[in-house]
Order: sequence, then structure tokens, then C-alpha cells
Amino acid sequence: MAEVKLTKTELRVQQLKLARLRKYLPTLQLKKAMLQTEVNQAQADIEILVKEFETSQETVGKYSALLTERSAIDLFSAVNVHQIERIQENIAGVEIPTFGKIIFEPATYSLFDTPLWFESAIQGLKELITVREKIKIAEEKKRALEKELREVSIRVNLFEKILIPRSIDNIKKITIFLGDQQLAAVSQAKVAKKKILLRNQRKRE
Repeated sequence: MAEVKLTKTELRVQQLKLARLRKYLPTLQLKKAMLQTEVNQAQADIEILVKEFETSQETVGKYSALLTERSAIDLFSAVNVHQIERIQENIAGVEIPTFGKIIFEPATYSLFDTPLWFESAIQGLKELITVREKIKIAEEKKRALEKELREVSIRVNLFEKILIPRSIDNIKKITIFLGDQQLAAVSQAKVAKKKILLRNQRKRE
């Protein structure tokens, strides 16, 4: 770190720097708090989705005993994913992915050649796949928020523990030095004045 200059100009620079740091710090602290809230909410959302996934798994599992090799092939071919639409949101200045919708490929099985429960099984599988994809995107969202939270936390710590204390120390150091210089100048002026008075007094004598 460069040695601070002990001048009035540098004092003004350090005072302006400190003012800017103190002005910007609350914004960073607010962003940190917002991001922490969003991370907590993202975790809560994931936990809800995981429970929903487990419920869907149980529902779909009930049909497993009814599946033959042929119906299993038809069932899984009926739930092929064609596209997953994602929506980008801006949260606390961060671009975050959210689940839009899932589009399945058109089914090719014959309604007449499948048992009555087949449609329910397909619907259950689609719900299971949908929740699975929601969990993936929710986890991606949480990772993005956590990454930004870490970066903002580093900046808050930098401001609070390094930059602001350093500026305060620099201002104190410069102020003390300039104060000492001023005292020295006053003392020199008094000595000089005393010498002049003494010289003038001698001349009069």
C-alpha cells in the first residue's frame, strides 16, 4: 500500500473518500440483507418442491406393478420432454432463472390399446418430471443468489474492516501531522517575534 501523503490536499482526498465509502456502505448492507432473504426463500421453495416430488413418486409408484414391458415402453415414450421454458428475473441486481413451463412431445400411443389407468399414469409421470425440472431450476437459482451473496458479503467486509478504518486512520495521521506542523510554525513565529523585539530593544539602548 502506498504511503499516504501528509498534506492538506491529501487530507481532503481522504475525507471525500471516507464520505463516499460511508454513503455507499448502507446500500451494500441492504443488498446483502435482501440476498440473504432470497437465499432463505429459495431454500424453502426447494424443500417444498422436494416434498411434492416425493408425493408424486409415491403416486407414480402405484402403477409400477401394473406395467408390462409393452405398456412401460408406451408410457415412457408418452412423456418425452420437447422443451423447458425458463424465465429470467432480476433479483437485487442479479439475473435469476425461474421455471416457466414444460412442453411434452405429442403422445403416439393408441387409446384403444392401453388400459384405463394408463392416462392417469401418464399424468402422474408428467407431474413428476415437471417437479423434477422445477427443482433443478430452483437449485440453479439458489446457487446464483448464493454466489452474489458471497461477493456482496466480501465487499461489505472490505468496506467495514479495511477501507473505512484505513481512511479514518489516514485522516487521523494527516490531521496530527498538520497540527504538529502548525504548532511548530506558531512556536517558530513566537521565537522570531521575540528575537525581533529583543533586537529592537537593544537598538534603542
